[in-house]
Amino acid sequence: MQYIYPAVIHEDPDGLWAEFPDLPGCQTFADTMDELLSNAAEALACELVESLSHGDKLPPPRAMQSIAVKEHSYPTLIRADITPAKGSRSVKKTLTIPAWLNERARAQGVNFSKTLHDALLEKIG
Repeated sequence: MQYIYPAVIHEDPDGLWAEFPDLPGCQTFADTMDELLSNAAEALACELVESLSHGDKLPPPRAMQSIAVKEHSYPTLIRADITPAKGSRSVKKTLTIPAWLNERARAQGVNFSKTLHDALLEKIG
């Protein structure tokens, strides 16, 4: 499910940051605009999933024209797709790796599930 909420982007000498007026405490920071927009979508998705998992009712997004902004700040809309996070459940996967790789990874305490999870997220974006 996709949600769109307004965010306010602030430009500071130290970088950029965004906040969601309808979701107090939901903020993110970055050095570039591309990174900020990506971080904002991720922060929004995390906030929404967390609220829904606690049974909270989501606040309706306010109209863009009702958002007051200060100098060096401006509103924008951020879209977040919470379908992957909301519908996630674990599934068992069997895989084959070389014995030497298995031994080295186990000796270093590698969590195979987390490693596969992180690698897949990196691969598919």
